[in-house]
Amino acid sequence: MGATIRYDADSRLTISGIQCDCGLTHNLPTQDIYVGQGLLPRVPAYIRARGLGTHCVLVADQNTWPLAGERVEKALLDDGFTVVRCVIRRDGVMDPDERACGEVLLSIQPETEFLVAVGSGSITDTTRVNATRCKLPFVSVGTAPSMDGYTSVVAPLLLRGVKIHRTGYCPEIIVCDTDILSTAPLAMVQSGVGDVLGKYIAKADWMLGSIINGEVYCDVCGEIVTEAVQKLLANIGEIRARTEKGIRILIEALLLAGVTIMIVGHTRAVASVEHNIAHYWEMMQLLHGRHAPAHGASVGVATLLCWPLFTRFASEDLSRLDLDRIKARRLTRAQREAWMLTAFEDEAGHAIMRDNPGDFLTWEEQERRIRTAQARQEEIRRVIGMLPPYETILCAMRELGAPTTAAEMGVDAGLLNLSMHCAKDYRTRYTLFKLIDECGLEEAYLRAYPL
Repeated sequence: MGATIRYDADSRLTISGIQCDCGLTHNLPTQDIYVGQGLLPRVPAYIRARGLGTHCVLVADQNTWPLAGERVEKALLDDGFTVVRCVIRRDGVMDPDERACGEVLLSIQPETEFLVAVGSGSITDTTRVNATRCKLPFVSVGTAPSMDGYTSVVAPLLLRGVKIHRTGYCPEIIVCDTDILSTAPLAMVQSGVGDVLGKYIAKADWMLGSIINGEVYCDVCGEIVTEAVQKLLANIGEIRARTEKGIRILIEALLLAGVTIMIVGHTRAVASVEHNIAHYWEMMQLLHGRHAPAHGASVGVATLLCWPLFTRFASEDLSRLDLDRIKARRLTRAQREAWMLTAFEDEAGHAIMRDNPGDFLTWEEQERRIRTAQARQEEIRRVIGMLPPYETILCAMRELGAPTTAAEMGVDAGLLNLSMHCAKDYRTRYTLFKLIDECGLEEAYLRAYPL
């Protein structure tokens, strides 16, 4: 099993030779992904080679426009392209919300043939959802190695302050000029590293989903992500210094994580409960008029918060569980609905319940999951045993100078405690947090996070 990853003479990343017997359909990426130095002047040639047309809307914000947007626009104009400029300007951070999406939508003309996103997460996702709704291809010119969404087919957005996810197109062309990426603030580099380190938890949860619920686990995607994370951990010093080598390793890890989404068609290899916690912090802060913490940095801190629960569960004796007591203490549907509205508030709570009906388990299903965990506990322990030591992750983040606590992310004790209790409820995707709850162990495991 495996895959071959290399670059051609034009700095184009290629993946070939996928060999896997997991049973899932594997789709080799058809997108053109370029990583290297001095790539901005080549953007027009990349677009012509792909045959996307000559009329575009270029999307940037007040930060990415002077950094790279102006140069990309000039290169396109000099090569005969027609460009409609859409620079989204905000007093503070630009969010991928309905206002930003509307600005892009109103910039699209009948003659528009493709879109160009110059930026990182917010710009890419705002462009992605518009490209999808208008059935137009788009090009992503990355400006920071801060997230894995360049190659994604999902757009995290904000609607009336609530975090939502919408399916969307992957860019036809992704250009990651390491000269540009190396100028990104250290905080954005830290965010990218945090996003990558969370893949350890995502992979473990995916394997648990396979054990408990028979989900199909793809070894190739798991190994692509694992090798990228291990390479990143071995080069934290280079990454902190933002050398060309370090930035290339970081952006490769982020891109390859996204590539697994294209290969198997879902985000299982790249996001799980650690992302749920990060999304919750972002969503709640925005709902209450506060600045949302950086997504990747939040994922990194949430990864550290999740890790001890995995370690503890590896030594749990599930044969001692009292199923009668668990059944007697389980929430009724009405109680769970009330909890969801308390934890996520009205609009988000109703939306999450509507999108995740599978989380209202019957006792028969809960009992099946418990008994499966009891019968296959040694397999669960082996999965957890594949994680590196907690100290390895903590030391890497400290060496990078990244945040390691919720308080550093502006998350107070009340929000932290709620996030740890409702992380299992954000989506149906199976996680260790769900297993802990279904086994009646949540109160014991989250005693440090009182409600």
